[in-house]
Amino acid sequence: MASWLQQQAQKGRYVEAPQLSNDSNAGEIEDKISSANRRGNRRTTPTPLSAADIAADTADDVRAERPNQPRQAGNEKLYEAYNELHALAQVFEKPFDAPAILVVGHQTDGKSALVEALMGFQFNSVGGGTKTRRPITLHMKYNPSCVQPACYLVTEELQEREMGLEELQDYIEAENSRLEVEEKFLSKEIVVKIEYKYSPNLTIIDTPGLISAAPGKKNGTLQGYSRQVESMVRGKMEQQEYIILCLEDTNDWSNATTRQLVMQVDPNLTRTVLVSTKFDTRIPQFARGSDVEMFLKPANLGCDSMLGGGPFFTSVPSGRVGTGKDAVFKTNEFFRDAVIERETQDVTEIEGKMGRRLDKTERSHIGVSQLRRFLEQLLQRRYLENVPTIVPVLDKEYRNAQARYESTREEMTGLAPDRLKEKGRSFVEAFLSKLQLILRGTVTAPPEKFGETLVDEHMRGGSFVGPAEKAVTVPENLPNAHMRLFGGAQFHRAMAEFRLAIGQMQCPDITREEIANACGVDDFHDGVNYMRTACVIAVTKSREIFEPFIHQLGARLSHVLRRLLPIAIYLLQRDGQFPSGHEVFLKRISTAFHSFIEEVEKSCKSRCLEDLHSTTRYVTWSLHTKNQKSLKAMLTKVRMPDVRSHALPEDRKDVNASADAGSNTIVDLLETTLWNRSLSVTSEEIVGALVCQIFESIRDHVVQAAELKFNCFFLMPVVDSFPSKLREDLEVAYDENDLDEVFDVAAVRATLEGRMRSLQSEVKQVEKIQRKFASIHTTLAQQQAFLAAASIPGDVSSKAHVDSTMMSLTDSAAVASAAAPAPAPAPVVKTVPAAPPAKALQAPPVPRTTTEDTALKAAPTSKVPPLGLGVMNALSKFNQVNQPVGGAEPVK
Repeated sequence: MASWLQQQAQKGRYVEAPQLSNDSNAGEIEDKISSANRRGNRRTTPTPLSAADIAADTADDVRAERPNQPRQAGNEKLYEAYNELHALAQVFEKPFDAPAILVVGHQTDGKSALVEALMGFQFNSVGGGTKTRRPITLHMKYNPSCVQPACYLVTEELQEREMGLEELQDYIEAENSRLEVEEKFLSKEIVVKIEYKYSPNLTIIDTPGLISAAPGKKNGTLQGYSRQVESMVRGKMEQQEYIILCLEDTNDWSNATTRQLVMQVDPNLTRTVLVSTKFDTRIPQFARGSDVEMFLKPANLGCDSMLGGGPFFTSVPSGRVGTGKDAVFKTNEFFRDAVIERETQDVTEIEGKMGRRLDKTERSHIGVSQLRRFLEQLLQRRYLENVPTIVPVLDKEYRNAQARYESTREEMTGLAPDRLKEKGRSFVEAFLSKLQLILRGTVTAPPEKFGETLVDEHMRGGSFVGPAEKAVTVPENLPNAHMRLFGGAQFHRAMAEFRLAIGQMQCPDITREEIANACGVDDFHDGVNYMRTACVIAVTKSREIFEPFIHQLGARLSHVLRRLLPIAIYLLQRDGQFPSGHEVFLKRISTAFHSFIEEVEKSCKSRCLEDLHSTTRYVTWSLHTKNQKSLKAMLTKVRMPDVRSHALPEDRKDVNASADAGSNTIVDLLETTLWNRSLSVTSEEIVGALVCQIFESIRDHVVQAAELKFNCFFLMPVVDSFPSKLREDLEVAYDENDLDEVFDVAAVRATLEGRMRSLQSEVKQVEKIQRKFASIHTTLAQQQAFLAAASIPGDVSSKAHVDSTMMSLTDSAAVASAAAPAPAPAPVVKTVPAAPPAKALQAPPVPRTTTEDTALKAAPTSKVPPLGLGVMNALSKFNQVNQPVGGAEPVK
């Protein structure tokens, strides 16, 4: 350490004395610093180094000088217990988890570089782009004996597999490559344990970088990746035990994109630490000291509720460690020195811009070392505060795992033929019951998981598309369009959309060319029959337009009914009626259900198409016009020409020509509508009116008939025909096939045996962690009893009690493990008494001094502070006499 101080003094730097604990080491370090500064022979303005820089670099020397710190030994047990708890939660997908630092940021925010700076070495697992497809959990542990990082991969069996750094990198890259080929992201974490003399005691979860995808169809793939990553990260952030480390690479806090996503989960940033990365690139952009002040202390972030009281500012020098020509740092030691050098330069440049020294609060938020110290202390405090709540959670989880183990063992005994048949019949009846329930209506299935809005339904089941591939507009009065529906409610909404959207469709425009081509030539004369022309056009248009809608309606309603299957399975699993492991049997049920849906859809569409063809095969005017009144009302819309004004010659226009004019009008009208192929306005409008009349009549008939037939011949068979058919198919399968073909007994037995082994491993792991937390909690409860004595003024024995309590954390776990009964051999798991709840955990009787007895008798009604507060009070007293791990300041 002295040599390092001499080197700093020779470089012309003035080294400040670190504000360490009030003990002998602090004075010794201060003497070394003063001596080094005197030997430095400074000739220029010194570059100040703060206490944080010294503490970060001299942490190893402090530990070496005091290798047997009681608090350090106790914390190791605490860290170990929480690391195992986190691994348990990840492997067995538990709803609880251990406190950890969740790193969230976009791809270009310098996320991986900051994680490496916190670790103390370059991990070099960055793939760039979308190559990182699984989160990586890094359980970092300070180990002074590890000169090089010791890496361990935590396997699915919760075993630690030692790997070299390059081997671990290859494993992570192979896993990311596999997921890249499958085009998906996986939320299950790769858990890695790292021991290193320069690593802090931290658990960091490095998530894949958020993706900012550009709009447009050509970026559709990247947009899909962006949604997957955002969904994964959001799910991680919703874990209340996690501390969110939100990284921003911005010079304008109002445009912080990552913080916007974080605030959707943590609106007040009460469990979020905000970090501005690449701070060294921000500093040159500040023109005035006021600009620096505004950036360091932003007014619109709500810093009062934010963890740390404000954002942190970090800089990590670019470049990789290695021996190649592109390498910037020869070893990780050079990398760590560069990180410290960069932090020192940042402080110097900021102070130069501001024209003053940074105060203690401002300095504590600048640099990787400050962030590292804060996170380590924060995580340690969360560990201690969560101990009382973890004990009952583990107790409940232990009982649940044992119950699942016993249930699986009972399933193993139920593989006899008669019991399998009865189980199959019971499952079929339960499945049919759930189908009926979902169609009739229920709230037992969560709509956020199984419901679909109308937009979702269009995307997955198809929308109604008219001529020219143009989607039919959804009526504004369609009820529940924006609600997430399933089952009978969704079926009814789909039918209502068909009725409203198709039932209001107008007749398409008729062109003059279509009328002229539809006239044709009769087999007896060459006159024009515009009645036939109107029928030809109306029938053809109706068949072309409405037939696709019938197919689209069948596909949509099939989608709605097929969704009944996963909802029914969910309800059966929730009620404990699902025969897990019987994949072959379940596949048979699923195949039968989907085949029945396909069959009734085909049958119902055939009926509807037959009805459409009969309606458009022959036009019955009494059906389409209803009566003469409606036909007259339709024809009154036609503009009749003024024949007298242009059809009669000039010499016949006299006052006595009125009688001749009437007969000439009829002749001219017949000429323009019967045998004259020069299409006039009158003929065009008459044909158009007739076509619209026939089209609308066919439309109304098709909509009514389709709704009636899909209700009677599609929905009702699922209700009354499918149950009997499924029961009959099951009995036929029992009689005609080997039972192993129906249930695949060998595969079921193998699945159940594998589940039993997994549950047995889970029970053992929970039991092991349960013992550790119970012993730690017992020790903390004992410490709580000592707090009253520790707070008595002038009692010299209180310090010894607190010290001995913290030291006992080291031995309590070992004692508890040795005293606990050994686990029972497979396959039977021995029931181990659950850990007592937090309230019942009392400290063992400890001999008290005369002073303690006097104080307790004098204040018999005094209340012991809550455990969380008691732990912090003890840490405060303990910090006065013990240097924290990693050279950090005492926990505040």
